[in-house]
Amino acid sequence: MIGRGQTGNAKLVKHINREGILHQLKENPRVSRADLAKLTELSRPCVSALVDEMIVEGLISEVGFGESKGGRKPILLEYNFQAYGVIGAVFEGSTLQLAIANLKGELLVQRTTCLRHPMNGETAIQSIEQGLAALLDESGFDKARLLGMGLGLPGITQRSEGTVSYAPSTGWMGLPVRKEIEAALGLPVVIENDVNLMTLGEFHKGIGVGHSNLVYMYAGTGIGAGIMIDGQLYRGAKEASGEIGYMVIGPVGNQTKGEYGVFERNYSVRAIREKAKAALPLMDESESIVKQIVDQAKSGGKAAQTLLDDICRHWTYGIANLTSVMDPALLILSGEMLHIGDEGVHKIQQWLTDWVPSVPRIEMASLGDQAGLIGAIHCALEAFPSTSKLQR
Repeated sequence: MIGRGQTGNAKLVKHINREGILHQLKENPRVSRADLAKLTELSRPCVSALVDEMIVEGLISEVGFGESKGGRKPILLEYNFQAYGVIGAVFEGSTLQLAIANLKGELLVQRTTCLRHPMNGETAIQSIEQGLAALLDESGFDKARLLGMGLGLPGITQRSEGTVSYAPSTGWMGLPVRKEIEAALGLPVVIENDVNLMTLGEFHKGIGVGHSNLVYMYAGTGIGAGIMIDGQLYRGAKEASGEIGYMVIGPVGNQTKGEYGVFERNYSVRAIREKAKAALPLMDESESIVKQIVDQAKSGGKAAQTLLDDICRHWTYGIANLTSVMDPALLILSGEMLHIGDEGVHKIQQWLTDWVPSVPRIEMASLGDQAGLIGAIHCALEAFPSTSKLQR
């Protein structure tokens, strides 16, 4: 008689074997059943049975014949990256980015939506619903083929509980965000901090490729960082790693729990814009404030140059704190920091040389506003493997 535990173990083993076969097909396209048996160290009958099952499901395709080694030509197999799709979504400032990607992580269709302010949970969820409906309509992709969504949110995200804390820009403090979005979409969702997703994007597809230890620093509506240690995203004991906006850099003032941190209250885009009102005679609200400061400094504006030096110096305080603790091989600058140019990077390197014992290589982020989306897609592919669709 087979016990309940044994039945569960058999299902688990089958799931692991299926994932092992799919992994090998991703890494080794166009191989035979016999090749898969050697690569996975599974028996040929086991491989054949699981392969035939996944061919019926559409996960694997037969794509021709290989060379004969004395007998019949072997049938070659290929992972069908188009079988299913995942959704990537990222809230950043006043925009929502959405994309649908195939199982290879290739973006098939995407859109950016400007959000109404002030934004609340209800309007945010509605914007996701409407954006996904528009993507499905534009692409003709069948919603039934979607595995799930990776969603980037500002603030400290609790992945397991599906909640967000310390997110003053959205007001989603402690609310069951994931549960509500899953109910609205009818799809599983995994949530992650927005800067962590940007970090994953650069790590997998951008300037961070080949670096197992790096720090990604972002300055925008808030200030945050993503940390990769030995090729893994470090989240911390309470998933609050990288919340460097709470570093005590600049005047502390009256700090209230749940508000923006001291660093971002003083040197985020919102704060810099307030500082710039006195330094810049004319400001264009539609253009990057840091770019405007840099342009006026280059044109000889002394007040703009003084402000720019102050901004770069205080951003470097944050970088020095990160560097002295993490000792990364690579530091990636992103967000508004992209506008400081080579001269700004050179200043940061000089200050760091004076302040810390080991200075990392410093590079600008290479993926632009695609970093978060690519990270969200990667997050979804990791959380919802293609075989999960058939287990629901």
